Amino acid sequence: SSQQHQEAVHHCASSRCGEDSHGKLYKNDTETQLYSLKMYSIIHIFYNTIYDEDEVLLALAEQLGNFTMLVGGPEYVHCLLPPLESLATVEETVVRDKAVESLRKISQEHSPVDLEVHFEPLVKRLASGDWFTSRTSACGLFSVCYPRVSSTVKAEIRQHFRTLCSDDTPMVRRAAASKLGEFAKVLEPEYVKSDIISLFTALASDEQDSVRLLAVEACVSIATLLPQEDLETLVMPTLRQAAEDKSWRVRYMVADKFSELQKAVGSEITKNDLVPAFQNLLKDCEAEVRAAAANKVKEFCENLPEDNREQIIMTHILPCVKELVSDTNQHVKSALASVIMGLSTILGKDNTIEHLLPLFLAQLKDECPEVRLNIISNLDCVNEVIGIRQLSQSLLPAIVELAEDAKWRVRLAIIEYMPLLAGQLGVEFFDEKLNTLCMAWLIDHVYAIREAATCNLMKLVEKFGAEWAQNTIVPKVLGMANDPNYLHRMTTLFCINALSEACGQEITTKQMLPVVLKMSNDQVANVRFNVAKSLQKIGPVLDSNALQTEVKPVLEKLATDSDMDVKYFAQEAISGMFDFLLSTKLLNFNSLNFIFLLFFLCSFGPSITIPNQRLQRLAWLW
Repeated sequence: SSQQHQEAVHHCASSRCGEDSHGKLYKNDTETQLYSLKMYSIIHIFYNTIYDEDEVLLALAEQLGNFTMLVGGPEYVHCLLPPLESLATVEETVVRDKAVESLRKISQEHSPVDLEVHFEPLVKRLASGDWFTSRTSACGLFSVCYPRVSSTVKAEIRQHFRTLCSDDTPMVRRAAASKLGEFAKVLEPEYVKSDIISLFTALASDEQDSVRLLAVEACVSIATLLPQEDLETLVMPTLRQAAEDKSWRVRYMVADKFSELQKAVGSEITKNDLVPAFQNLLKDCEAEVRAAAANKVKEFCENLPEDNREQIIMTHILPCVKELVSDTNQHVKSALASVIMGLSTILGKDNTIEHLLPLFLAQLKDECPEVRLNIISNLDCVNEVIGIRQLSQSLLPAIVELAEDAKWRVRLAIIEYMPLLAGQLGVEFFDEKLNTLCMAWLIDHVYAIREAATCNLMKLVEKFGAEWAQNTIVPKVLGMANDPNYLHRMTTLFCINALSEACGQEITTKQMLPVVLKMSNDQVANVRFNVAKSLQKIGPVLDSNALQTEVKPVLEKLATDSDMDVKYFAQEAISGMFDFLLSTKLLNFNSLNFIFLLFFLCSFGPSITIPNQRLQRLAWLW
C-alpha cells in the first residue's frame, strides 16, 4: 500500500510538472509546482481519512470518480485506484457501493493495457479478500473490465466469478446474484450456456431466499441472450420453480418482473407456461404477491399474442380479476383498481359493458378511498371505449349516489375527486350532470363539506376558466347571499374569497363586491365580521378607486360596530389593506403615491388606530 501510495503521488506530480531522464521533477513554473504539492497533500489526506466518519468516506468515494483530469488525465487515472480499493472494503454498505460506482466510472478511462496492469489485479485482490466486504464489491467490477482484456485474463475473471457465486457467505452470493445478468450480457454466447446457466440454476436453488429472488431478476437478462429453442430446456424449469417457491418474497419478485419475463421468453412460452403461472400468482396466499401480480394485469394482457389475446383474457385472467375485486386486502384492490380500467381498450366495447362495468361499479363503492380514487382517475380509458353517454348511464349514478351518502366522510372523498373527474368528462357534460351536485354541497349541514365544496369550486374555475365561472357558478353563489340560514350566507363570503383571484378584477369588482358590501348590514355579527375579512381578502384584486370609494366607507362603518369582534376584524382589514398598498406603492414610489397612502390612512378618522411600526414605515417612506 505504501509503495502504491508513493507511485500514485509520483505519477500525479510528474504529469503536471514533467520528469527529466533521472526521474526527478523539473521546474516548469510556480503554478504547476504548487498544483503538484496540493495534489500530493490531497492524496496523502485520502489515505489518512480511510477510517474517518462514514459521511466523509461517502463523499470521498463519490468525488474520487471525478478526479481523472485532476491527476493528469486518463494516462494516470490508475493512481486513484488505491484509495478507492480501500473504500471498497469498508464495512458501511453505502460507502462500498459508491466506491464501486466510482471504480466502474474510471475503469472506462483506462486503456486496455492499463486495465490489465492496474485495474484487473485490483478486481482479483478484492475477489480473494479475507473479508466479505471486499468480495461483495468485486462482484460489481467484473462486467466493466471483462470485454477489454485478453482471453487468458477473461478465463481468470470467469473463474473468480464462479467462485464468488458459491461463496460461503450469503452476502457475497447475493452480490453475485444481483450482478449475474449484467455479467452475462458481456460474455461470449458459448460461455453463457456453459457457465452462466449453471450458476443461475445454483443461485435460484440457494438455501437463502434473498439469493433466490435476485436470481429471478437475472433470469430476464439471461433469457434475452438465449435463442428461443434453448429457453424451454435451460431457463423455464428454473423459472417454474421460482414461481412456486416456498418463500413469498421469491414469488413476489417473479410477479414484479412478470411483464419483463413475458417479453423475454416470447409468445409461445407465454401461452403454455406463463399464463398458468400468472393465474397462480393472482390467487397466491400472500397479499403482497397478489398485489404485485394485480399491478401487472394490464401490461400482461397487452403483451399477449393478438391472435388469441381476447380468448386468454376472458377464459383465464378475467375470472381471477373478478375475485380480486372483492379481495380482503385493500392494497390488492388498490393495485387492481389502478390498472383494471385499461382492460377496456383491450377487450372492446361489448366486453367492457358486459363484464368490466360491474367490476368498476363495485370498486367505485369500495370502502377504501384509494380504490375509488384509482377508478375515478382512469375513467378516461373507459370513456374512449364506450362513450360518454354509456358512461353516464352506468358509472355516474354510482358517483352521484356516493356524493349523497349519509356518511359525510364518503361525501368528502367524492368532492376531492370532482376536479379530476370534471377534467376527464369535459365542461359540457359536467354542467349537465354534476354542476347541481357541486352547488348542493355548499349548503351541506357539515362544515367540512361546505369548506371542501368551496375549494372544489376554485379548482373548477381554474380548470374551466373565468368566463365559465361568470356564467355558471358566480350567479348561483351570489344568490345564496339572501338565504335565510346565516351559515349559507357565510358560505357565499367564503366562496367569494376563494373565487376572486381566479375570476379576476372585473368580475370581482362588478359582481362580487356589491354583494359583499350589502352583506355588511347583515343582522348576524358573524356575517358582518366575515364581510370585513372578505374585504381584506379581495382587496388586492380590486383597483384603488374601488378601495377608496366603496370599501373604505364600509370598513369605517364596521370599525365602529357595536360588536367587539366586528370592530376588531374591521380594524385588522384596514391595517392589512394599508400594508398591501404600502408594499405595492413601494414598487413605484413617487410623491403622488405617498399622498394617496397618507390620504387613505387619515381618511379613516380618529377611530382607527395604526400600530407604531406602520407609522414608522410611513415615515421612512416619506
